[in-house]
Amino acid sequence: MAGITRAVLRSLKYRNFRLFTIGQSISVIGSWVQQVAVGWLVYRLTDSALMLGLVSFAAQGPTFVLAPLAGAIADRANKHRLLIITQTLMMVQALVLAALVLSGTIVIWHLVLLSVALGCLSGFDIPVRQSFLVEMVDGKEDLSNAIALNSSMFNAARLVGPAIAGILITVVGEGVCILLNGLSYSAVLWALLAMRIQRRSVTGEKTPVFAQIREGFTYAFSFPPIRAVLLLVAVVSLLCVPFSVLLPIYAGRILGGDARVLGLLISATGAGALAAALYLASRESVRGLSKVITFSALLFALALLLFSFSRVLWLSMLALVLAGFGMMLQMAASNTFLQTIVDDDKRGRILALYTMAYIGTAPVGSLLMGWVAQRLGAPATIAGGAAISLIAAAAFGRKLPDFRAQVRPIYRQLGIIPEVATGIQAATTHTTEEPS
Repeated sequence: MAGITRAVLRSLKYRNFRLFTIGQSISVIGSWVQQVAVGWLVYRLTDSALMLGLVSFAAQGPTFVLAPLAGAIADRANKHRLLIITQTLMMVQALVLAALVLSGTIVIWHLVLLSVALGCLSGFDIPVRQSFLVEMVDGKEDLSNAIALNSSMFNAARLVGPAIAGILITVVGEGVCILLNGLSYSAVLWALLAMRIQRRSVTGEKTPVFAQIREGFTYAFSFPPIRAVLLLVAVVSLLCVPFSVLLPIYAGRILGGDARVLGLLISATGAGALAAALYLASRESVRGLSKVITFSALLFALALLLFSFSRVLWLSMLALVLAGFGMMLQMAASNTFLQTIVDDDKRGRILALYTMAYIGTAPVGSLLMGWVAQRLGAPATIAGGAAISLIAAAAFGRKLPDFRAQVRPIYRQLGIIPEVATGIQAATTHTTEEPS
């Protein structure tokens, strides 16, 4: 047992990554607290599924537009300095929002405007932060483990944060929740400032930024396995991932609960996602990830179908545990797969495309789901998205033999096929950033 624990936590031996994990763990809990509080606040102010979708779109939509630019910048800029800037500005956003809510002057357009500001900052922060992992982990053989642990931290926060928010909203209100998130940014800023960062040479400074962006798109979509993984991530993120925007309606109207029930539903999703991330952290090889991607996408869609038909809390929570597991497993396995086969100097740009496919399409789905749910109801909306995603996952699964044949030469070059135990070490020297 001790050996397994050491294997799962091995990347924490690096000081910078250990600092990052501590600071980010606190900050991400705060982010989940704010996300639940804002969702409940919108529901309380408007009682509208469309407005829930609109605010979610405003918070995440800019990521789709800005991610390619952020990826190109991440391949050529000082990531550490950029992160300090984005995290500071995100703290300011949360404190301004908290002041408006606590003063009782908040109106819906404030939420939309501040959500757009947060979305613009996140569009830069996410690709830069995730690509920064390679600079915090000196041993390339531990990079994939660091990526999985980073996802584990995020999903552990998803388990804890919404439960805290559900209690705090009923006791002290949404404003205090948002204020706590603003204060939580001080933890990650402390971690960033305490790091000892060595200067690294960056590539492509003389290449125009937009030429770099075009090169990244060409590189990604000219290779069928990369293209197929990104497209499946985009479809599932568009039609399944935004189910969470409708959870306040499920908690309030369908299950007859309050903010505490909403917290339980989100925490159930987080529990499944955390289990998936820990499973990936324990893997020693990237072999077999294409099967994992197919299985997890199917599981995610089927679990959401079950959730759409549920009308009792325990079954809804069970379905969301399975949905969270499938969602995290697909996204993390997809990301790890991409990192394994992508060239080092394309890391930021490919990660930006992954961010566009995963996080960038979700707000469009949120807006679409809010609009459809306003007309057909939340259960029918979630069921329809899940059914289409099932078809996409099945189509991806049919192409697995072709993808394996195309990826096999890369795995041989990296040493993954002949040496399963050490293959991940070679693979991570060739990765992009972030988990899969």
